[in-house]
Amino acid sequence: MEPLSPHGMLPSPDHDEHALQAFVGSLRKHLASRIAPGVATVYQRRVLPRFRARQQRDPADRHEIRRAMEQDGYYMFWSALQRRSQELMWESLADTIEREHGELVSRYRGFATSEDRLGSLTLDPSLEIPRYHTAVDIHLQPGGYHSDFVADDIAAGALYDTALPIYLSGAMGPENDLLGRTLVDYLRRSRPDFRPLRILDMGCAIGNSSLTWARMFPEAEVHAIDVGAPVLRYAHARAESMGVALHFSQQNAEATTFEDASFDLVVSHIMLHETSRRALPRILAESHRLLRPGGLMLHLEIPRGGDAFEQFMYDWETYNNNETFSSYLTDVDLPQLARQAGFPEHACSLDKALVAMTAEQKNYGQQEFSWPVLVGERDEAGVSRRRA
Repeated sequence: MEPLSPHGMLPSPDHDEHALQAFVGSLRKHLASRIAPGVATVYQRRVLPRFRARQQRDPADRHEIRRAMEQDGYYMFWSALQRRSQELMWESLADTIEREHGELVSRYRGFATSEDRLGSLTLDPSLEIPRYHTAVDIHLQPGGYHSDFVADDIAAGALYDTALPIYLSGAMGPENDLLGRTLVDYLRRSRPDFRPLRILDMGCAIGNSSLTWARMFPEAEVHAIDVGAPVLRYAHARAESMGVALHFSQQNAEATTFEDASFDLVVSHIMLHETSRRALPRILAESHRLLRPGGLMLHLEIPRGGDAFEQFMYDWETYNNNETFSSYLTDVDLPQLARQAGFPEHACSLDKALVAMTAEQKNYGQQEFSWPVLVGERDEAGVSRRRA
């Protein structure tokens, strides 16, 4: 597993903490590479024939597959271990962050008050945190992205940053920027002449994808928003320590404080599946409102599966890892919602973005694959839809 590149806010585990985190990472990699593939085998050889014998037909959808699979011992074994590995991930990281918490808060304060700041941070203590954040801890992360336990808390950001390499076996790269690189590569391939001067990253968390946009378009002013104050504090200090100018603010993507038609590009990186059916159309309408004529919206999302079995496997996160909205998103016609939000029919689509792998991943023979990206272009003469 490729280690994270050092930066000014990165926690430093001691020997025992590092060993435990390495164990959890190895466990998750083993589950993904050796145990999870057996779920498909069990379905084809045991569960599907049993279902056909009883029902005289194939399962109608992913929901029927789930109900049948939940009766199978192998699936229950894998699912229980997968859930426990997620809990162990947070437990192993908490030891380091609790031990270094005071020092990390002090580091944040140093970056936040420095006269040499490159970017900015604006927090809004009165912002109402959406229920899709407060009802559950997304990904089982203790306290979610938004909980402050002390003044100037950064724990949620530190947890998020250090968890990603374990959660995805290092696939995010040494700066956790895979998603940003993927979407930047998509833009460069699909619209090589597009040069945005003002960019907004919605649901930025620790700004790991936001940095990619700032580096790729150094002439642009890049803003990044999230509802969680602790992840934004961490993001601001992280960016400052890495010498990148970014403007972070605590805002809800459903209704921001930015002016109409004030951005050339609005992006997000796997944010939509962590919202709600009520929030989603509002976010797309807000994306349309914020774009200048000719501006572009790019929302990268997690694949939902090409058939019912793949969709069932993706749904594991909904039922076991507090990704409460992601299953619903499987059945949503995103381009249709974009059209309802104001984007012209000819200028919105669900495209595919080839995932940007590192050289190390390619050397190990990892196959190329793509993730969906919702594309919407603001028409040149269109009138912005102001939020109510």
